[in-house]
Amino acid sequence: MTTLKLRPLAAFGLIVSITACASVATHPPAPRAADSTVIHDDIAYLASDRLEGRLTGSVGNDSAAAYIARRYAKLRLRPGSSGYLQKFMARSAADAHAGTTQGRPTQNVIAILPGSDPHLAGQYIVVGAHFDHLGRDGQFALDPEAKDAIRNGADDNASGTAAVLQLARILAPTHPRRSIIFANFSGEEEGLLGSQWFVEHPPVPLDSIIAMVNFDMVGRLNSDKLIIYGTATATEFAAILDSANAKSAVPFKVSGGGDGFGSSDQSSFYAKNIPVLHFFTDLHSDYHRATDDADKINSSGEARVVDLATRVIQSLDKLPARLSFVRLTTPSRMAVSASSGNQVYLGSVPDMAAGDIPGLKLTGVRPGSPAELGGLKADDIIIEFGGAKVTDLQSYSDALYAHKPGEAVKVIVLRAGKPVELTVTLGKRGG
Repeated sequence: MTTLKLRPLAAFGLIVSITACASVATHPPAPRAADSTVIHDDIAYLASDRLEGRLTGSVGNDSAAAYIARRYAKLRLRPGSSGYLQKFMARSAADAHAGTTQGRPTQNVIAILPGSDPHLAGQYIVVGAHFDHLGRDGQFALDPEAKDAIRNGADDNASGTAAVLQLARILAPTHPRRSIIFANFSGEEEGLLGSQWFVEHPPVPLDSIIAMVNFDMVGRLNSDKLIIYGTATATEFAAILDSANAKSAVPFKVSGGGDGFGSSDQSSFYAKNIPVLHFFTDLHSDYHRATDDADKINSSGEARVVDLATRVIQSLDKLPARLSFVRLTTPSRMAVSASSGNQVYLGSVPDMAAGDIPGLKLTGVRPGSPAELGGLKADDIIIEFGGAKVTDLQSYSDALYAHKPGEAVKVIVLRAGKPVELTVTLGKRGG
C-alpha cells in the first residue's frame, strides 16, 4: 500500500474535512463519465497518417506506445517492474513461414492502479486492448488493390485503445478495492503476440488475475447494438451485465457468445483459465482496409460503451469473492476455417507467440473437443499430423485440412521434450 505525502495546505484541508465530517461514512468518489471529445482526439492521433498504421515493430507503433505511456504517467498510475513498456520480440507464424526469423522488437504498455483494500489489493482486473494495426503491410489486408496504402485502423483498434485510456482516466481517482492493470498490447494482428507474451511473462502472478475485459473495435456503434463475447466464462457475468445495462440511459441491445476463445486478445487469458469479456461493436466494410479512418468513428457511441464497461468493472471490483470460472465446450463463434468448404474440426488452440519453435505449440485445447478426447494437452508441440511433418502454423493447417471429419489421424507431439504418439478422431466444425 502506497503512502501519500501531502503538501501542508492539502494536509490542512484534509484535516478540516475529516473533523467536519467525522460522523459521516466516506465513500469513493463517483466515477466520471466518458469524454467523447477526448476519445475522438485519441483516435484521431493514433489513426493519423503520421503513425503510418502502427504496424508491429515500426516507428509508428513505438510512437503509439510512448503516447499511451505518457497518458498513464500523467494519471500517476504505477508502471510495471520494468517501466510502462513491456518489451519483447514479436515472432509470428506468418513471418516464420515467409522465412523471416529474427523477430520484430516491440512492446506492450502496462500501468497499474493499486487496490485500496488490504485483503483484495492482491487480486487484479486486467483492462486491455491492442494498439497495433497493419501499417502499409497488405499481408492481412482485405483491400489488396490499395497496395501499400496506410491502413490506419481507427476502429481496429485505435478505438479500443482510446476506451482503455478513458477507463484509466475514469477509474484512477475512485480507489478501487482490487487492483486494476491497464494493458495495451502490440502484435495482435500478427497472432495475439502481445497478449500471449503478457500471460507468459505477467507483471503479477497469473493466478491473481480474476478477470480480463477486452476492447477490440468499439468505435462504430450502430442502432444501439453491442456485442459482448465471453459472457458464459463466469457464472456471475450475466447478472453483472444485465444490471450494468439496465442503468444505461438508453440500454444497449446486447448480443454475443459465451465462449472465451476468439480472434482477439481475451483468448490468451481464457486459455489460462481466466474469465474474460470482449466488447465489440461489430465488423463493417472498412475492416482491415485503408478506409478505416477516424472520421467514421462514432465517438459518442463509444463513450456510452465505456460508461457501460465502467459499471461492469466496478461490479467486478465489488464482488465479495472471485468469479466462478467456467470452461466451455462450445467452439468459438469467431473461429474461421482456414480452408473454405472444409469444416474439419480438431479443437486445438495454437500458441501464436511461439513462431520460433519448430512445430506447432498449443496454448490449450477446447474441452470436449477431438483434441482433448485424443489426449492432446496445453504445451504439447505438434511435429507430425497424419504422416505430414508440422513445422509451423501453415504446415499444420495444410495437414489438418487435408483430412475430413470422422477420420482417425495419427498425431505426434513433443511433450516435455519427448515424442508422444496419439490418435485423434476429427470432428466437424459446428457439428
